[in-house]
Parts: sequence; structure tokens; C-alpha cells
Amino acid sequence: MKNIKLAFGGLLLLVTAFWLMADTLLPQPFTYFSFRSVFVQYSGLIAVAMMSVAMLLSIRPRWLERPCNGLDKMYRLHKWLGIGALVLAVLHWWWAQGTKWMVGWGWLSRPARQTRTRGDLTQFEHWLRDQRELAESLGEWAFYLIVILIVVALVKLIPYHWFRKTHRWIAPVYLVLAYHSAVLAKPDYWSQPVGWLLAALLSVGVVSAVLSLSGQIGRGSRVQGVIRSLTTYPGVNVVEGTILLDKGWRGHVPGQFAFVTSSRREGAHPYTIASAWDDSSRQITFIVKALGDWTGLLSDRLKAGMTVTVEGPYGSFDFNDRCSRQIWVGAGIGITPFVAKMKHLARHPGNKAIDLFHVTRDYDQAAIDKLTADAEAAGVRLHLMVTPRDGHLTPEKIRELVPEWRSASLWFCGPADFGATLRCNFIEQGLPAGRYHQEQFELR
Repeated sequence: MKNIKLAFGGLLLLVTAFWLMADTLLPQPFTYFSFRSVFVQYSGLIAVAMMSVAMLLSIRPRWLERPCNGLDKMYRLHKWLGIGALVLAVLHWWWAQGTKWMVGWGWLSRPARQTRTRGDLTQFEHWLRDQRELAESLGEWAFYLIVILIVVALVKLIPYHWFRKTHRWIAPVYLVLAYHSAVLAKPDYWSQPVGWLLAALLSVGVVSAVLSLSGQIGRGSRVQGVIRSLTTYPGVNVVEGTILLDKGWRGHVPGQFAFVTSSRREGAHPYTIASAWDDSSRQITFIVKALGDWTGLLSDRLKAGMTVTVEGPYGSFDFNDRCSRQIWVGAGIGITPFVAKMKHLARHPGNKAIDLFHVTRDYDQAAIDKLTADAEAAGVRLHLMVTPRDGHLTPEKIRELVPEWRSASLWFCGPADFGATLRCNFIEQGLPAGRYHQEQFELR
């Protein structure tokens, strides 16, 4: 989280610093309209900068995974940028459009405009002026669309397939907003660092939008596969599927995830990989719990022999650290990355002392037997917590069962609220923040 917080704040500071080299939020004389003029420019610049970086993150560039500490963190930053762009765009729209309304209502009196004659303008400035009316009109309608699309993306009650379809519309809307920003930015900006920065951001955003519209996202990481077997565990409402992949899969490390497409209508869904990789067998396993409108139907829709597409791998939840002891907490379906790591350890034993806490409300004896066998084969000490029977797992309980916790790292996968509670409590008790690792993947 630290890296993406720095990225978010750094982008704001960078764009603001470049803009302040060219303009000011304290124009002289300071009036409503003089402030409006500069604030509309500033808010528009920040909003389009956020949207441009969000567009870049949406195409899943692999070179950003390591700096951001995984695709899950990249998508968290993508979400923050979307929300930030929405807030700044609303402010930008209100100061631009709301002021016109207030003038029309007689609440404000617009001062006389000081305009340059066309003979004083460069050819570039002539072009910008000729495009201004069209850019304003298109930008206003694009603003209304982008607000609707971002709200749809944030409201989780809306089915995933509708989110996926409507979210793709953001790319063409962004292209309109990029045109709006390029035309309506002050002409003087283009000869200064802020204009060069804006040009770079718009270029990155436009290229990303074109890649998105042409279906190029993740294309180089996609591999076809065939479902070899399906196993259901009714007690925990889980489906385990094993897929035979075609050649081309680059391999993965335990803890990573992939996007799986089994229905063109529904599109790709992210699932944590629950198996170690073996080049000779080329098989990959996913364990999926029925939590939503799509996953609840998987046991009925998936069949052995069905062709699927797997894209990946992604993620940095890789259990890689220098601690001699690790504490794993897998809540519910969050057990999946730990299953993959245990299968890997069974083949490639390590020298770390590991305690695995599996917290679950549901119980299926067959699933628990497999988990127990995996833990024994990997040399992992398993602590099973069935909440109706054993109560909730607390940080105090973990420290009681693992007295050496101060020398350990803690790896968590499960509900975000539970993870936040563990993180805050352990850090308050002295665990270094860098030793707490949490899988935080959410598309919405």
C-alpha cells in the first residue's frame, strides 16, 4: 500500500508543481472570475492526469507490477485515481458550467472579456480557437457519461458482466476528454514544462485507450486450455477445477492469480491459482467459491472438456522474504494461495517454520482432509478455526499460538476488513509494517 500511496500523492504533487510554474491560484486582481479561470485550468489538468494514469494501469502493464507490488495494488491505485478524477471533474464542471448558469440566472455579472484579435494569434492558436466550441460541447457530454460509468463501476450491486461491458466505454469517452483537454488548455502552457507533461500524459492515455478498444489488453499473456476435471465441495460451496494448458504458459509462483474466461458474454474473472507449476504436466488448478452472480453458477455451467482462456500470471503475493518464520492466515476462499504454496513446498521443501490459520464458517470434511494432507506434506502447522464451533480468530489468539510471532512475517488473504484489523493490531504490537503482506485484489 505504501508504494501506491506514494504514487497517488506523487502524481498530484508533480502535476501541481509543473502547473504552478506556469500559473497561480492567487491571480491579481483576485475576483470570482479570475479565480474561476485558473481553477478550471488546474482542476481540468489534475482530472485528466488522473484519468490518463488510470488508463495506463487498466492495460495491465507488467513493468509496473513490481514497483506497485502487484496487480492487485495497481488496481487499487486505478480505483483511487478514478474516484479522484471523478471529484476533480465535478469541481471542474461546476466552476465552468455552473458559473454560466449563475450568470444566466442573474446571480453573477460576467466582466467584459479581453480577447486578442485573430491577427495576433499563431496558426496553432487559430486552430485551438476554431476547435473551442466543439471541444466544450463534447467535453460536457463526455463528463456526464464518465460520471455515470465511474458510478456504475463503484456500485457493487450492479452485476459484474454489466460493469465489465460499461467499463469498456470509458476508453472512447477518455479520447473525447483528451481532445477537450488539449484544445481548452491555455495556449501558453504548451511552450512550458506543464504543457510537455500534459502532452506526455495524454499520449500515454490515448495509446492505452486504443489498446483497450482493440482488445489488446493481456493478449500476449493468454493461453488456451481445456478443463480436465471438476470437483465440488458442497459443504463449503466450492468448485475445484484443473485445466490442461496449451504451450505458452510462462509458469507461475505460488500466490499468483490469473484471469479465466469460460464465457465470452461474462468475460474474464480473476482467480488465485491453487497449484504449483510443473512444465511436464502443464496443469493449473483453481478453487472458486460461489460468492456472486457468476461464481454461483459455475458448478452448473462448467464441464470437463470445455475450452477456456487463461491470462497471466499476475501478482506479487509470493511468500518471498528473509524471515525464518511465517504466519499465514487464509480466511474462507482466501486459503487458495496457501494451498498453492504448500503444494510447492511438498516438492521443494524450505527451511521456514510456518503456521497456517484457516478460518471458515462452512465445513466440508473432504475439503478439510485435503487441506490437512497438503499441510502435512509441506511441513506446515495447520490451525483450523471453524467460527460457529471455535469462535472468531483474533490477533491475540494468533500470538498465543505462535509465541515467536515477533520474528515472523504475516501473510493474509481474505476479507479486507479482517485483514485491516490484523494489520493495525500487529503493527501496534510491534510487527514492522514491511512484514505484513495482504492480497487485496478487487476489480471494483
